[in-house]
Amino acid sequence: MASDPTSQTDAADTALGSVSVLNEDLRRRMFTFIRRARRAVTRDEAAASVGISRKLAAFHLDKLVDAGLLRARYESPGGLRKVGRQPKVYEPTDTQITVTIPDRRHELLADLLLDAVLTEGADENATQAVMRTADQRGRQMGEAAREESRPGRLGPERGLTACERLLDRYGYEPVRESPTRLRLRNCPFHPLAAKAPDLVCGMNQAFLSGYLDGLQVNGVHAVLAPEPGECCVRLGPSDPDREDQPTQDH
Repeated sequence: MASDPTSQTDAADTALGSVSVLNEDLRRRMFTFIRRARRAVTRDEAAASVGISRKLAAFHLDKLVDAGLLRARYESPGGLRKVGRQPKVYEPTDTQITVTIPDRRHELLADLLLDAVLTEGADENATQAVMRTADQRGRQMGEAAREESRPGRLGPERGLTACERLLDRYGYEPVRESPTRLRLRNCPFHPLAAKAPDLVCGMNQAFLSGYLDGLQVNGVHAVLAPEPGECCVRLGPSDPDREDQPTQDH
C-alpha cells in the first residue's frame, strides 16, 4: 500500500499491452532468446534464433521496444570498435509483467507486513504492529489525496465518491449499493485472506479506515461484512438507522 494507485493502474495497463505483444510466437521466442543471452543481441542474431529474415526480425524487435520489454541502442557486439556504422543491438529492460484477473495485490500485504516487522514497538505484538502500520499507511494516502484534490467538507455521499477512485485502482471493484454505502466486489488479497482471515481482513479494515480518516470523510465507517467471493470490508454509514435520510454534502 506504499505505491501510488495511479502508477499501479498504469503498470497494469502496461502489463496487458506487453502480454498482447508477446502473444505472437516468433516475437515471444526472440524475447526469450534475448533475455537468456544476458548481453546485447544484434538483429542478425535475433533473426537467426528463430529462423526468419533480418527485416522481419527488425519489425518484431521494434514491437518489443515499443512495449517497453526491450531497449535498443547502437553498439558493436562484444564492445569491439569497428569501422563504419555500429549495428543496432537489443537487450531486455527491467520491466516485470504481472497480470491477474480478477486483480490481486499481494505485494501490498507483503509491504505492510515488512513495515510492521521493521517498526514493531516493544509494547506491541506482531498483530498490533500490522494494524497500526495499515492504519498509518491508509491515513497517509488519504491525507495526500485530500491535499491534491482539496474537496472541502466530505459527507457520506461525496466522501464515498472520492473513495471510489482509489478503491477501483486497487482492484476492490466498488459497487454503489446506495448513496451512502459501497460494497467491494473483489478481494485484492485472495486467496491469502482465506488462509488468515482475522489478520488479512483486519489489515484491510485498518487500511480503509485510515484512508477515510486521512481524507476526512464524515459519517462513513469501514466495517467488516464478509460475503463469499467478495471483500470482507464494506463502507457504509456510521449510523445505519439514518442511512435513508437525506444527507447534506457541500
